[in-house]
Amino acid sequence: MSDAFQWPDFYFARHGETDWNREQRYQGTRDIPLNRVGQLQADANGVLLRELLERDGKDPASLNWFASPLSRAAETMDRMRAAFDVPLPPVIHDRRLVEISFGALEGRLHSEINREQALAPGMRDASYWSFRPERGENYDDVAVRLLEFARDLTQNAVVVAHGGVLRVLRHLVEGTERAEVLNWPPPQGVIAHFSGGRMTLHAALDTWNAPAD
Repeated sequence: MSDAFQWPDFYFARHGETDWNREQRYQGTRDIPLNRVGQLQADANGVLLRELLERDGKDPASLNWFASPLSRAAETMDRMRAAFDVPLPPVIHDRRLVEISFGALEGRLHSEINREQALAPGMRDASYWSFRPERGENYDDVAVRLLEFARDLTQNAVVVAHGGVLRVLRHLVEGTERAEVLNWPPPQGVIAHFSGGRMTLHAALDTWNAPAD
């Protein structure tokens, strides 16, 4: 995709909390469900999204709704859509939105992993963008699939996916430095509005954040 590509405006939500988020366990492509806090985050995000669309004069029935097919994102999307009292188009579950794969590390606690295997957020530098765990992906792999997804992303769409996806989107859309996004904890219970090449976070329940996947 050309460097001149202009990203459309869109609304993004990270899925709600799971037990593995709370335990600081590598989650990646494992299909871990929302816990009760995550369900409440998703419900609140739906009300917040409805208010943002009303504020911006956007018809929710005219938008495309994209979600990762992993259940924690799919349920978050379904619970968000329940806040709307108008018929909405079907959700498009797109595998290009799946979380970064941590391969052999999935299911293990951050605290169990030594520095030769992986670094937790807060300890990474820009070179970590290229780090690929055994049988896993690196952030550049995720960037490639998100740039392909961008060809199908429509103006003012709603996207529900994962923390690693949001990190990469900040880099691709805003141009935020890799070292910054790699160490940034993507919040839950917020809507990230990407508009004009910038991200603005709108909080639903800003005390209910959980560690990144």
